[in-house]
Amino acid sequence: MRALIVEELLPDYAGCAVRDVPTPQPRPGEVLIRTRAAAVNFPDLLQTRGEYQHKPPLPFIPGLELAGEVAALGEGVRGFSVGDAVVGGAREGGFSEFAVAPAAGLRRKPDALSFAQAAGYQVAYLTAYVALVRRAQVRPGEWVLVHGAAGGVGLACVDLARHLGCKVIAASASDEKLAIIQREYAPDAVVNVTGGFRERVKEITGGAGADVIYDPVGGDVFDESTRCIAFDGRLLVIGFTSGRLPTLPVNMALIKGFSVMGVRAGEYGRRFPEKGRENIEAVWALADKMKPRVHAEFPLDRWREAFDTLAGRQVVGKTIIRPDL
Repeated sequence: MRALIVEELLPDYAGCAVRDVPTPQPRPGEVLIRTRAAAVNFPDLLQTRGEYQHKPPLPFIPGLELAGEVAALGEGVRGFSVGDAVVGGAREGGFSEFAVAPAAGLRRKPDALSFAQAAGYQVAYLTAYVALVRRAQVRPGEWVLVHGAAGGVGLACVDLARHLGCKVIAASASDEKLAIIQREYAPDAVVNVTGGFRERVKEITGGAGADVIYDPVGGDVFDESTRCIAFDGRLLVIGFTSGRLPTLPVNMALIKGFSVMGVRAGEYGRRFPEKGRENIEAVWALADKMKPRVHAEFPLDRWREAFDTLAGRQVVGKTIIRPDL
């Protein structure tokens, strides 16, 4: 089979190449999947440089999320048949023509989602669900400010927060991206953060500030968010795509009475397994009500272009690699 292989950990994806490699075989309890779509996530890019917390031994195939068709079943697997359309995560990564995944982590692809939509659904929407429902415990009518709203996890938050009855402010540094979000997701307001956003958010919220702020950006965005958050607000730390880890003078949290909450959806499920299973079931139960957006699809040979859409902040939604093209 053909697969994208990380052979060395180097900048600018210099250690990556598409190679012909043996097709993996499913072990007991595993499923071999013919990959129809694999989502590109920031951790995939970080893994090519060895900068993500999970560091597979070299060489390895990246690609954390995929959707495809069952090609073979390992010993003891029940509930799936060859040809079934499935979605999940892979032991051998998704940027390959075939991938092996534990059967316990797979589920049938919802009919409402294409392979491309399904491949990029769970990680983004699970992050949004754990952030909004488990951590912030949002209530209908609350103002939710979503930074990085055009990215995969940001757009999922816009979508889910609207479904939960919140009033949503979608924030980005691009008017073009905000126009797409406004047209396709109808948030209550959009804000271009270039040059600052504090006063605009206060104006939109009648001076009170945002009740919940969802921040996958960090850096200056986090700093300014502490100045437009409502009393008793919740500032959700999702990540640091800006590259700078911010720090917080705790007197600000004291005076303004807000909480800073870290969000690691996968770790939440590992720490609280029963709640983790409930979260995943809840997210997939919502699949026919959500609107996961596919920004672009690329064949395997154009993997570098696919990666660059994320690195260059070009996406609105998810970029997908299609090994079947």
